[in-house]
Amino acid sequence: MPRLLAVSKTQTATAVATLAAAGQRAFGENYVQEAQAKIRALADAGLEWHLIGHLQSNKAEVAADLFDWVQTVDRLKLVAALARFRPPHRPPLNVLVQVNIDDEASKHGCAPEQVLELAAAIAQEPRLVLRGLMAIPTPHPDLESRRPAYRDMAVLFDTLVARHSSVDTLSMGMSDDFPLAIAEGATMVRIGTALFGPRAGKP
Repeated sequence: MPRLLAVSKTQTATAVATLAAAGQRAFGENYVQEAQAKIRALADAGLEWHLIGHLQSNKAEVAADLFDWVQTVDRLKLVAALARFRPPHRPPLNVLVQVNIDDEASKHGCAPEQVLELAAAIAQEPRLVLRGLMAIPTPHPDLESRRPAYRDMAVLFDTLVARHSSVDTLSMGMSDDFPLAIAEGATMVRIGTALFGPRAGKP
């Protein structure tokens, strides 16, 4: 059964607490500063927090302490920074390699051919744990057009599983296409709109 990550960006701490009361434990945030206030407000709720937005290197120190997972590691500089700043009293930080699977100029993420090098660097850091891969494929209006990217991610994931025993997570699929992502091997889906409703200003 794939894990459900509730995407709580732009949502209030109260909205997160309401969903948590219904049993949801894992929440995803896009921005370090926005997440910081929410995580502090809900510090006693026992929630699991994932960073799913692009992480700038100058925010790595805060992110390494704040989050339980960082899903958007896409360069070696970030690996080193997160490892250096993860506090020794916290468990090792769970890390996913973000892959720009469709080679979109507007998207962050490493190229597929860089995955193994990044994964190896993460695996060598005792303050980090390599858990797998994350991707945001091109949102083609025709859902079937997204399938090849998901299949390519599944192949990369299987390659990583064969090399690293800690790898167990393939994070892909959102509110509009999660059934397709699950069918193609996703072990975690990132759902916002379907849980919280449309964000302000969006239909």
